[in-house]
Amino acid sequence: MTLLLKFRAPLFPSNPGPLSPLALALSLGLGAAASPAWSQTTADVGTVVVTGAASQMRAAQAPYAVNVIGLEALRNAGPMINLSEALVQVPGLVVANRGNYAQDLQISSRGFGARATFGVRGIRLTTDGIPASGPDGQGQVSHFDLAGAQRVEVLRGPFSVLYGNSSGGVIALFSAPATQREVQAGVDVGSFGMRQARVGVALPVQGGFDVRASASHMQIDGFRPQSAAQKTQANARLGWQGAADTVTVQLSYLDQPADDPLGLERLDFEKGPEQTAATAVLNKTRKTTAQTQAGANWRHRFDAGALRESQVVLYTGLRNVEQWLAIPTGTQNNNNHGGGVIAFDRHYGGLDARLRWEWEAAGVQLVTGASVDSQRDDRRGYLSFTGTGATQVLGVVGELKRLETNRAQTRDLYAQGDLALSPTLSASAGVRSGRVEMSTADAYIKTVGAATNGNDSGQLSFSYTNPVLGLRWQPATGLNLYASVARGFESPTLGELAYKIDGTGGFNSTLQAQTSRQVEVGAKWRSGPLAAELAVFDVQTTNEIAVASNSGGRSAFQNVGRTSRSGAELGLAYKPAGPLSAQLSMSSLRARYRDDFKVCAGTPCTAPTLTVPAGGQVAGAPNSNAWVELAYTTSHWGSFAAELRSVGRVAVNDRNTDFAAGTTLGALRWSKSQKLGSGGLRLEWLLRVDNVANTAYAGSVIVNDANNRNFEPGAPRSVLLALRLVGAL
Repeated sequence: MTLLLKFRAPLFPSNPGPLSPLALALSLGLGAAASPAWSQTTADVGTVVVTGAASQMRAAQAPYAVNVIGLEALRNAGPMINLSEALVQVPGLVVANRGNYAQDLQISSRGFGARATFGVRGIRLTTDGIPASGPDGQGQVSHFDLAGAQRVEVLRGPFSVLYGNSSGGVIALFSAPATQREVQAGVDVGSFGMRQARVGVALPVQGGFDVRASASHMQIDGFRPQSAAQKTQANARLGWQGAADTVTVQLSYLDQPADDPLGLERLDFEKGPEQTAATAVLNKTRKTTAQTQAGANWRHRFDAGALRESQVVLYTGLRNVEQWLAIPTGTQNNNNHGGGVIAFDRHYGGLDARLRWEWEAAGVQLVTGASVDSQRDDRRGYLSFTGTGATQVLGVVGELKRLETNRAQTRDLYAQGDLALSPTLSASAGVRSGRVEMSTADAYIKTVGAATNGNDSGQLSFSYTNPVLGLRWQPATGLNLYASVARGFESPTLGELAYKIDGTGGFNSTLQAQTSRQVEVGAKWRSGPLAAELAVFDVQTTNEIAVASNSGGRSAFQNVGRTSRSGAELGLAYKPAGPLSAQLSMSSLRARYRDDFKVCAGTPCTAPTLTVPAGGQVAGAPNSNAWVELAYTTSHWGSFAAELRSVGRVAVNDRNTDFAAGTTLGALRWSKSQKLGSGGLRLEWLLRVDNVANTAYAGSVIVNDANNRNFEPGAPRSVLLALRLVGAL
């Protein structure tokens, strides 16, 4: 169950929102209302107003790669359950749908986050300015309310480091404000037993107040045995605007129980997408997630002087998780093993305070601020069985095997400014300096015979300073060239610190943070109906964090030296005066290890012995990604569109002994909005067919899995019918 309080603050608003440090420097846009319906990704470079640093600017003027997915694109992409539906449109971003609601989406940006076996790491996530990534860099997107969103903003490249720890990219969702009195109701019906219902109301009221509330419930049987899921969400937003102040308070709630079909070995995967690991059914593998969150955003505008605005954001929340894993009972009985059931209660919260300054005569905009984010996990582990022999029952909560408290906290100071050097040349610069502290306090210390479960407590802290510099030059009308450079930082997560490589358990105090040097050059051009953007980048990382071993429900991590990530990203959008339109995004990525390192050859493992030679492909990072859409839209017949998505092959382990083959998927859709009578009632239709050719493919991979269950099949051909009724109040 989850209650989420959100604040309305654009990622990069003119009035910098409650983002991390220089979040406003990266502000991605004021929203879909500022752009035409067709300009959802590339086209936004010329039409969406963004706040880079302290000053408002169009996306075309920002010295970094940024895309905005607007409301119409979100609705046309699917049932608005998963970010993977619409974010396939963003070049350089890979959002893989595991087809498994017990595991979060697998998201990577330019290869950052590709190694994540659960959750999202290496990418900063926010909803209405509230971090969805923890202080240690790991986050979740399960509570993102896509149906209530106004837009989703995506930032790639050097300027993302201004979000602090583990920010190889930024994904920010902004909910829609209540601008008119209306009520909404929707029903979705789709393949594999998917059904969903939504209701919502928006009420601008007197005295500067506005209220928006919504609720939804989704159920799906799944296309694999042991893959059913439910998802219940509720959101409420209260806003108030006075002469000089704006206050927004938001609440949200999430409850998501889901079965876990696990990954498949190669031979089972090749039998077809409807396969499920036998051990998943035997052990009743599953996960329940509940989250409540609340937040408030207060913005005050000053009438005179260089200080133009202050902003304070507060948030707090509770996330409860219980997960049943498929771990052999003999392994769980080992004295230092944490058991086959993971359970934790995560209390988290934070504060972001900032000031925006402006000196018009000098052409200077500046934002300064400070933020604190913290989390405390009360973590338990249990056997996932009771009894022995004929009386043994699997998939239940058994004896306690783990009891500890995990903590993480970051404290940051930041500043970012924009300087107009000439009418056609400008500079943006910023720096974020912070410290992340992580610790584990073990309360489960037990001796059974000669075996001892020792004290696994430990702590680590890291300090970082991330500078960034960007230049933009406009040599001609509609053409902007830019270059940016930055230093990045990514600490280990609490999960990556949980186990030592030698299998003895305990805090992995030898694991260090990885750092990176990022460079990007690009061009953004718009002329009439054509918009284009091109970015070329190079990222050199030291102390890369990678998997040393992964088995028995335990992943141990190590630093493996240097890696290199380089590539190019292209986006095109064409919308002439007629009914036809087209959009294209393409990206290539070369992600390679530059140093030899060793990994565990099997289990049990007390020391890595198998050499991974330099030059191998980083596991989980596809070498190419592309998406294209052709649409035909008329006022009478609605919009018809054909989509094509292609993903290159993906290494499933760092040794590159197996790959998920590249695949190309097609989709067809029809959407239409029509008035019903003269009372302001409107009906919106959406019909989609995904994976038209019924291609068998890997939707995602589980990297470096010692059981070789690396493949998570993508969904077969599926059909969706969505109806949405909107009426004025």
